[in-house]
Amino acid sequence: MKKLIAAAVAVVFSVVLFAACGQTTKNNANSNLLDKIKKSGEITIGTEEGYPPMEFRDGSGKLVGFDVDFSNEVAKRLGVKANFLVMDFNGLILALNSNKFDAAVASISITDERKKNTDFSASYINGGQVIAVKSGREDIKGAGDLKGKVIACELGTTGEKVANGIKGVKELKKYDKITEAFQDMSIGRVDAAVIDEQVGGYYIQKKKGEFKIVPGALSKEPMGVAYRKGDDSLKKEIDKIIADMKKDGTLSKLSVKWFGFDVYKE
Repeated sequence: MKKLIAAAVAVVFSVVLFAACGQTTKNNANSNLLDKIKKSGEITIGTEEGYPPMEFRDGSGKLVGFDVDFSNEVAKRLGVKANFLVMDFNGLILALNSNKFDAAVASISITDERKKNTDFSASYINGGQVIAVKSGREDIKGAGDLKGKVIACELGTTGEKVANGIKGVKELKKYDKITEAFQDMSIGRVDAAVIDEQVGGYYIQKKKGEFKIVPGALSKEPMGVAYRKGDDSLKKEIDKIIADMKKDGTLSKLSVKWFGFDVYKE
């Protein structure tokens, strides 16, 4: 009996010790992430490629956009180079927590739901959801006019969450890339799209006379860099860089470049 008790105690002790060692190893790995990045000379950033003007491919196939320029500037101030790993937005947080990259930058709105699984930097830009329609539409002047209509959003975004809350719609189509939603809207397959206001503003400039934004925002959302929980050293460093970029006007210049106006101007 004593041998059985002793054996049981040994097993329990081993399990506790193993778990403690595992947690220590994880914590050490997290605390050393910034050092690892600086030593390697590279930070790997997860993003998507179908959300202009935030992140998209230009005519030559190059990854460009506000978030891309922002990430490259952050990397430069860290003293390293940014390497981008592109995937669908809906899989970014899972891939981040599976150690596929160091951080995610893809117009990710900071929400309480997302905070359960990931940490965020200080907000580097404020977004919000708006309704986009074809220029000729006069029957949609707000969310209440979407009753009985087919609307679109991007899968896994806060736009999807907002769209899900609009009552009485005939159908909600969810796309991997918001560009696909605009293509369908241009040929009449959907009546409206719920999108980030910066994205909407970009399309209005890019496709002059084809689309318009319905006045009035459906939501206001701060966006941040996403990290794995516990990657505090990297978060602290990038928070300082974001504050500096706001103060020295770098973010304002990027805003004018990609949106045509300064979103940081009070």
